[in-house]
Amino acid sequence: MTTESQTKSAMSDQVKEFLTQFKDATGSFSYVEQIDQMMSKRLTHIMIDYNDLVSYPDIESKFNERPDDILRAFSKAIAEILHERFPQYSEKIKKVIRARIANYPVQRSLRQIKADVISKMTSVSGMVVRSSEVKPLAQELTFICPENHYTVVNLFQEGGMSLDSPVQCSTPNCKHKNLGIEPKSSRFIDFQIVRLQELPEDLPPGQLPHYIDVSIKQDLVDNARPGDRIVLTGIVRIEQERISGVSKNESALYRLRIDGNNVEFIGGKGLKSSRRSEREEISSEEEKIIKSLAKNPDIYTRLIGSFAPHIKGHDLIKEAILLLIVGSTQRLLTDGSKIRGDINIFLVGDPGTAKSEMLKFCSRIAPRGLYTSGRGSTAAGLTAAVVRDSTGIFMLEAGAVVLGDQGLVCIDEFDKMKAEDRSALHEVMEQQTASIAKGGIVATLNARASILAAANPMYGKYDSFKNITENVNLPVPLLTRFDLIFVVKDKPSKERDTKIAKHIINLHTPKGIDSRSLIDSETLTKYLSYAKRIQPTLTKEAEEKILDYYMKMRSMGQDNEDTITVTPRQLEGLIRLATARARLLLKNQVEGQDAQRAIDLLETMFNEAGIDVNTGKVDLGTLQGRPRSEVSKMQLFMDVVRSLEGEHKHPVEESQLIDELAKTEKFTEDEARGYIRKMQKDSVIYEAKPGYYNIV
Repeated sequence: MTTESQTKSAMSDQVKEFLTQFKDATGSFSYVEQIDQMMSKRLTHIMIDYNDLVSYPDIESKFNERPDDILRAFSKAIAEILHERFPQYSEKIKKVIRARIANYPVQRSLRQIKADVISKMTSVSGMVVRSSEVKPLAQELTFICPENHYTVVNLFQEGGMSLDSPVQCSTPNCKHKNLGIEPKSSRFIDFQIVRLQELPEDLPPGQLPHYIDVSIKQDLVDNARPGDRIVLTGIVRIEQERISGVSKNESALYRLRIDGNNVEFIGGKGLKSSRRSEREEISSEEEKIIKSLAKNPDIYTRLIGSFAPHIKGHDLIKEAILLLIVGSTQRLLTDGSKIRGDINIFLVGDPGTAKSEMLKFCSRIAPRGLYTSGRGSTAAGLTAAVVRDSTGIFMLEAGAVVLGDQGLVCIDEFDKMKAEDRSALHEVMEQQTASIAKGGIVATLNARASILAAANPMYGKYDSFKNITENVNLPVPLLTRFDLIFVVKDKPSKERDTKIAKHIINLHTPKGIDSRSLIDSETLTKYLSYAKRIQPTLTKEAEEKILDYYMKMRSMGQDNEDTITVTPRQLEGLIRLATARARLLLKNQVEGQDAQRAIDLLETMFNEAGIDVNTGKVDLGTLQGRPRSEVSKMQLFMDVVRSLEGEHKHPVEESQLIDELAKTEKFTEDEARGYIRKMQKDSVIYEAKPGYYNIV
C-alpha cells in the first residue's frame, strides 16, 4: 500500500469516526440518524454542518488543503455506514453518495474569486441571473463494438466537461474502432449551469458586476432560479477558454468555474434555509436600537427627515417612498389568488426637482433595491431573456424586476422607454410575475417588486392647464397601476426658494447637514428591513375609516354622473398604504390614524393629478384616459352629428353642426370648431367634401 493510499484510508477512518460518534446539543447521533433516513427518503446525500467539525481539527484543516480528498472520504464513509444498515440500497447508490457542506466559514465575494483559490473550497453569496436547462452528464460510459465487446470509461468532471472517447475496442485481439455508446450500461447524473452575479447592493459605484458560472449536479438542479439570492459552497475549478484562431488544446487562457456542493438561500423561501443577506441580517443589539428608536414620539418625523437629508422639502414624497420600501403584506386567498402587498409610486414633474436623486437614494438604503434608467432598459432587460450559452445550451437570464424580487426597482426617465418595452411592466405591476415565451422556452418568473418611477413632462415643464395624461407620454393602463402619483412643480416662491438656496449653500460648507436628529443610512436600512417583518392586522376603527371614505367618494360620483371619484383599485391602495404606515412604526395593528394618513396621501394625489382642468373637480377619468366631462361632450357631439346625418347619412355642413352644438349650451362656437378638428384628427369623423362631415 502506497503512502497516499494509507493517508486516504486514515482520512476515511477519521471521517467515519466523526459521523458515527458525533453528538449534537441534544445528545443524539445526528449524522447516524441522517444516514438511517436516506433509504426511506430516497436521498443520496447527507448535510454536514461545518461548525460540528471544530472538535475534529484534522478533518477541518484538510478542507482548506485538499477539499476533493476529504469529500471523497466522506462519500466512502457514508457508503460504508449505510452498507451496514441497508446493503441493497447502499449498493444501488454507492457511486452517487456524497456529503453537502453547510455553514462553510470561508466566505469570499465574487471579486475575491481569483487564481489563488483554484482547487480550494469557498463560500460565496450572489444572485442567480441565469439558469440552463437540466441535461444528463456522463459519469461512466460503456462503449460497445460491432462484436458486442464492452469498453468502460470512467469520467471525472473536476476539470471540465470534456470526454476522451476510446480509439478502439479494449478487448484483446479486437481491432474495431467503430464504437457506439450503450446507454443502459452507462451512468448519468443531472447537470445544470447557473450564473452567479454579485448582489446589487455590494456593487462598487461605476463598476461592472462580477459573475461566475456554477456547475450544479444531482438533486441541486432546478432548485435555484433566476432572481434567487443564494450562498453557494463549492470548489473552484478551471476550464480552458477558447481563443479565436487558436485550437482549444493549445490555449493557455482559462476561466474560473465553481463546482457547486451546496446551495443555501438568502432570505428564506418556503422550506429553504433562512439565511439573510448582510443588509437584512439584524443582530440582537441592532434590534434593541431599532425598538428604542420606534418608541420615540417623533420617530415618524425623524424617519422622513433621515430620507435623503441633502434634499430640502418634498416631505410628502419622502414619506410615500418610505411606505413603498416597507410595503404591505401579500394576501393569499383560498382560491389560490394573490392580492399584492407592494406599493407602486410615480413621480412626474419639472426638471431639477430632485426626482432622480430621491430614486438613487431609495435604491441605496432599501434592503433590496435596484436602479435603472428607462433610456437604457429594454423589455428583456427589465423582465427576462432567453440566451444561448457558449456550450449551445439555452439559458434563462433574469432582468431587473426579477432580480428585484421581494425588493424594489427604481426606474428613472420612465417616459423615455420604448412603448413595446414599457408594456412588459403591465403584468409585473399587477400580477407580480414576468412571463416570457422565447426560443421555445415558456416561463413565468416571480417579480414581487415595488416600482418607483420618475418622468419629465412631455414638453419640458408641467402644464397646469392640461390633464396629467396630456402632460406625460405614458399609456393609461400603466398609469392606473400606480398607487400614488405625485406632480412635482417648480413654482417660484421667495420663502421656499430662500430655504432651498441656503440648504444647497450649506451642503458646500464644512458644516454640511445638521445630522443631530437624523438616523444614519445604515441604521435606517436595518430599521426598514426589520419593519418589513411586521405583519399588522386591520382594526375595526381603521376598517370603518377606509370604508366611510370610499363610500363618501362613490356617493359624490353618483350625485354628479360626470365624474369618477374612486375605484376599487384605490380602495386596495388605501389598505396597502395604511398597513405600510403601521409597519413603519413597528405596530402590530393598523389603527385609525394610519388609515387617516393613507387617506390624506390619496387626497393629495387627487388634488394634484386627479383634477379635471375643464371642471376643476376631482375626476379619476383624468388618470384613465379622458375625464368624464370630456367623454360626455364627445358623446353629445356624436349624437348631434348622427341626428343631422339622418338615416341616409347626408353630409353635415360645418356651420350647421356648430349652430346645433351651441344650442346644447355645452359648447361655445370656438369649442365646437375645436372638437370638429379634434374628432377629424382622431378619425372619428371625415370630411366628405369641403366643409361637410360624416361619421366614419
